[in-house]
Amino acid sequence: MQQLTEAGQNIVNDLSSRYNLSHDAVIHMMVSVNNGAGGMAQFNCPELGGSGQWMRGGMTMVGDMFNHNLKATVDNLCNELSSALASTQVFPVIPAGRPGSPNWWPGDLGIPFSTGAQNFIRYAVFPQRLAVENNGQVTVYDTLDHSIGGVSQQQGGDSSLSFSSQYGTVSVNSLPVISGPGVPPPPQTNFAAPATNEPYSAPSPSIMPETPAAPETQPTPVPNTINSNEAMNLLEQLGRLRDAGVVTQEEFDHKKRELMARI
Repeated sequence: MQQLTEAGQNIVNDLSSRYNLSHDAVIHMMVSVNNGAGGMAQFNCPELGGSGQWMRGGMTMVGDMFNHNLKATVDNLCNELSSALASTQVFPVIPAGRPGSPNWWPGDLGIPFSTGAQNFIRYAVFPQRLAVENNGQVTVYDTLDHSIGGVSQQQGGDSSLSFSSQYGTVSVNSLPVISGPGVPPPPQTNFAAPATNEPYSAPSPSIMPETPAAPETQPTPVPNTINSNEAMNLLEQLGRLRDAGVVTQEEFDHKKRELMARI
């Protein structure tokens, strides 16, 4: 559990009683607001509707988006926590350069140009260095010739980070690691693509399922012979077609020879 000063514990007791929340829920929200430098919070608290976001003087989002009473509760609670964090020593003082300290980065880096936090990941930008704290572990990167303008985290729950520079948007994982474990790369989400870089090859024909061959269609046998009555009837029909101009005399004669050969 997060360590608190006596004053911090008194604040948690008071807020827990007035908002009818557990101590753990209030502490969770206090840590979230603190990670957002008192101006914002990203949290996942079951007693407050699960995942949500809060921004001072701006947007409040909760899992139950149409529950306006819950939104008001989160907004009021976070505002009170922000004021308490600004005026009271809520957390014990942690020496600089250690996890949990406001100055959590290695002391030899000096004073950062900018700092920020998102989804419990903190970062600080220095000349030619970028420090990232993830789950209490600090990694220092060499920023090479990048002029970093901002750091952002991929939405969706993973810990992938990117930053903007004069070269556009660049992944933090592309930078050389000076010290620390590094930030894990984003998980594979394109499950349609092969998991490795090896080219895809079709299964061997020996293991591919065989498709049953369609049954052969036997042609309907055509009788080679006809009797004389059938031949006469056909010739009469052809004669009428010839007289009507449907078939020519040449076509009539050809069909007549064919019928006579089959008698």
